[in-house]
Amino acid sequence: MITRNLRITGRVQGVFYRDWFVEQARGIGITGWVRNRADGSVEAVVSGSSEMIAAAVAKARQGSPASRVDDVVVSEVAEELFDAFGKRPTV
Repeated sequence: MITRNLRITGRVQGVFYRDWFVEQARGIGITGWVRNRADGSVEAVVSGSSEMIAAAVAKARQGSPASRVDDVVVSEVAEELFDAFGKRPTV
């Protein structure tokens, strides 16, 4: 089990990106969370197998139908355990 932080930039707020990503993440089976950032980006912390994380990153790059993803920066973070995948408040 590994945990990664994703920072997604582009037109990713106001286009149902978070709700779409929650649905995608649950379908993949990863745990963690997603939230909007005050700078206009979206941040996600995802936890699962390396294959699951790769699938989540690919989905993050694809984006919701109304979004336009410019970049997804993936960084390592200490492993965290989550019960499910959900949304968190904007920071």
